[in-house]
Amino acid sequence: MPELAVRLGRRSYPIKIERGLLTGLGEELRRVYRGSKIFILTDENVNAYYGEAAEKSLQRAGYITGSLVMPAGEQTKSFASLPAVYDALLDFGLTRRDLLLTLGGGVTGDLGGFIASTYMRGIPYVQFPTSLLAQIDSSVGGKVAVNHPRGKNLIGNFYQPSAVFIDPDVLVTLPDRFFADGLAEVVKTACIKDIKLWRLLRNLHTRPELQNGMVEIIARCCRIKKDVVEADEREENGRMVLNFGHTIGHALEAVCRYSRYTHGEAVAIGMSLITAQSEAMGLTAPGTTAALRETLSARGLPCAAPEADGAALVSAISRDKKNTGSSLYIILLKEIGHGFIYETTLPFFHFLLPQGGGA
Repeated sequence: MPELAVRLGRRSYPIKIERGLLTGLGEELRRVYRGSKIFILTDENVNAYYGEAAEKSLQRAGYITGSLVMPAGEQTKSFASLPAVYDALLDFGLTRRDLLLTLGGGVTGDLGGFIASTYMRGIPYVQFPTSLLAQIDSSVGGKVAVNHPRGKNLIGNFYQPSAVFIDPDVLVTLPDRFFADGLAEVVKTACIKDIKLWRLLRNLHTRPELQNGMVEIIARCCRIKKDVVEADEREENGRMVLNFGHTIGHALEAVCRYSRYTHGEAVAIGMSLITAQSEAMGLTAPGTTAALRETLSARGLPCAAPEADGAALVSAISRDKKNTGSSLYIILLKEIGHGFIYETTLPFFHFLLPQGGGA
């Protein structure tokens, strides 16, 4: 089974992808952590399926375990959640030599990583992502954050995990909507850097077909993510390419108060809208938008948000982290498989305003 390594000097770590990995998680952790205590952070949905199995695996390996189960959903990734987690870690007696394990999707991974980066000025943590979106994207690269009412991921850090363990088998319990949510990030990865992945996706039509090909899909996405992170760990240049669709997507999530769309759905809409605009401007090869929208729609993903307030979206985009004041860096496609960073200004997004056709 694939094993990759994110090479960042002293912050390097392995990514292991293997079916059935959850059962042997405790022994796998012995490779990266020789301490005695592990605290598991998870959510209600994931805990119902995998919490007990994870804790028993750690205990069989000789670890003392504690856990906290958080409400599921993007609303949990907020400042309001932090005190309860810090209190639970303190009550468990977790020290700087102990380990935090995030067991869940992107919300749990981002929240747990942010907690790890701040608790006692930093403790080690390991990611065990259970959603497709987290397995192929958010668990790798060390971007951790909580949301602010004015924008997504505005309060965060770069803090690398000690390891990422990925078990594709846990995806079988993922509801269809959230399976599609992760596929949006797979499509994004194919669009910006991997035409072979794009062709693979186009040939896998059903969820069972996709599940059978999931080891290759996850490995291809993680390999691209780790290569980009190695070249630009702190998103100062090339790593921005991973944000294709995210400028509009993050704004849409914030405007809808993180309740109307999943992250992947918002990114799908963002990819669709920005590609239509860049193709109209002659920056993207003709036919790219149609091919992208066909692929997204076939995976059950939206391509537009007709109810969205265009002015509110533009306002949210003005607070984007890639906005330097004088310039805004966005990601466009030259064609499928070739993304690039484009320097522009906020008026680029005036096409989202009512006179520009709306969202």
